[in-house]
Amino acid sequence: MSKKQKRAFLRIVLGALLFMIALLIPQSGIGRLFLFLPAYLVVGGDVLWKACRNIAQGQVFDENFLMSIATMGAFFVGEYPEGVAVMLFYQVGELFQSYAVSRSRQSISTLMDIRPDYANVPTPDGLKQVDPEEVAVGDRIVIKAGEKVPLDGKVLEGTSTLDTSALTGEALPREVEVGDGVISGCINLTGMLTVEVTREFGESTVAKILDLVENAGSKKAKAENFITKFARWYTPAVVLGAALLAVIPPLVLGGGFANWGHRALIFLVISCPCALVISVPLSFFGGIGGASKCGVLVKGSNYLEALARTDIVVFDKTGTLTKGTFRVTELHPSGVSEQELLELAALAESYSTHPISLSLQNAYGGQKEENRVSDVEELAGYGVKALVDGRKVCVGNARLMQKIGVDCAPAEAIGTAVHVAADGVYIGYLVISDVIKEDSAAAVAALKKAGVRRTVMLTGDAKAVGEQVAGQLGLDEVHAGLLPADKVDRVEELLNRKIPGGQLVFVGDGINDAPVLSRADIGIAMGGLGSDAAIEAADVVIMDDKPSKIAVAIRISRKTLVIVKQNIVFALGVKALVLALGAFGMANMWEAVFADVGVSVIAILNASRALKTRNL
Repeated sequence: MSKKQKRAFLRIVLGALLFMIALLIPQSGIGRLFLFLPAYLVVGGDVLWKACRNIAQGQVFDENFLMSIATMGAFFVGEYPEGVAVMLFYQVGELFQSYAVSRSRQSISTLMDIRPDYANVPTPDGLKQVDPEEVAVGDRIVIKAGEKVPLDGKVLEGTSTLDTSALTGEALPREVEVGDGVISGCINLTGMLTVEVTREFGESTVAKILDLVENAGSKKAKAENFITKFARWYTPAVVLGAALLAVIPPLVLGGGFANWGHRALIFLVISCPCALVISVPLSFFGGIGGASKCGVLVKGSNYLEALARTDIVVFDKTGTLTKGTFRVTELHPSGVSEQELLELAALAESYSTHPISLSLQNAYGGQKEENRVSDVEELAGYGVKALVDGRKVCVGNARLMQKIGVDCAPAEAIGTAVHVAADGVYIGYLVISDVIKEDSAAAVAALKKAGVRRTVMLTGDAKAVGEQVAGQLGLDEVHAGLLPADKVDRVEELLNRKIPGGQLVFVGDGINDAPVLSRADIGIAMGGLGSDAAIEAADVVIMDDKPSKIAVAIRISRKTLVIVKQNIVFALGVKALVLALGAFGMANMWEAVFADVGVSVIAILNASRALKTRNL
């Protein structure tokens, strides 16, 4: 419990003791008033103060005003126990509400623990701890085992494992070595790392995440805006209704002002809109917190609400459904062995840093043997020429083979074909393909199961490549050979094809996806490796780059929306029933307390379910 909650708890306990003592001591008249008044002031003093302060600031019609008028009215007509009881149970409900909100915030506030306190900067006198904001791009920092990674960077020395659970929700640590990138907010578990900083603190991953979390509550869902507007008109209306109930029936029907005034006080207690005003935002906050535990950052409850109506999901291919890393997937030798074909190609490409060259070198796995390779010549748009063990090796596309006068076999496989010739003789080709993410197929299947009507892929790759990937993943539609502007046009077309009220979601990771992310109803960025522009333009960020988390986010949003609707229907239904009973004199003050505090507690308990994501 926080200090504020502890003070409220002690106040409730003391007030309850005074209330019990007052009930046990027989007394009448003015003495009875002085027995119950201390209990009332201990329990409800802060509510009376808030009501007076808000009235002075022009905010008259709120729950503090309703509780103050209702309980003071109960004292005025001599219903002292009822007045204290209403305030006591109201404060119990407020304490419970505060605890529920704190519990909801806890799942998000744990993200605040990822903020690093310092960075270790090497100096001639040893390591010096400085504020991460003082470290510049290009500086070196040292991260010891057990410390948080303070800034984004690239590993220069050391190997280790990183705990990324605070960012991605994944329990398994990630291994890093020299050349790998590290992102701020992770925890270094084992070895010591020397890292070159690639982003200043204000632009780092941890800073962006903290900014997203802190501003998530500023974008309200339609349901929240409805409740805010509803309460603005509802509260004055019920105060007016209570006043009319206290005055008009005695004049028309008789029965005395005291009797109808008591009914009006019960009417006020029942009508307090606490259950709605608290439980609806709490439900959305719980949904956002539950999503964050799964590694999904939602920038506002309006986006969480919109996800529930997802109709079409459109994917970018490279980096979203695929890893964006290339590997040798096929070998087609001609007159040589597969190993010889791969070895000659890899050695000839060993001086290049092109992704295709790196994939050849990774597939070969041998050491860089400089004494075997000479006279390397890179031909832009064609490939590479080099002497390997004295043999003239040419590695590149079909245009290179044509240029050197060598006939090459037509490449029928899907992917990038790399042809190889040695001493003017064609010796075969290799196929290099982008690697599909392990859970991409499961992600598409999960979206179908979640009721998404259509899944679409947009890619700049060749049609054959796009269709192969789409076929493997079970996508409904694919558009290939697209430029960034073409992707926007395709999304425009798809927006016209969604069902009324449905939402189009676009999922991407690259800087060229930013315009499409902005144009879609909901933009989802792959945040772990995605570009800053994509993360900035998106409404939802998947921190671990797993497309399967999209279906999880949709299920969380739908569960949250169901909880919100349940709370609205339940709260309004119970209040309407008890208000009618109170107006006709069929409900007492205790039933009014249930209609207010009881309904609020039940609604808050229900709202807290949005935090639970274990079975999603």
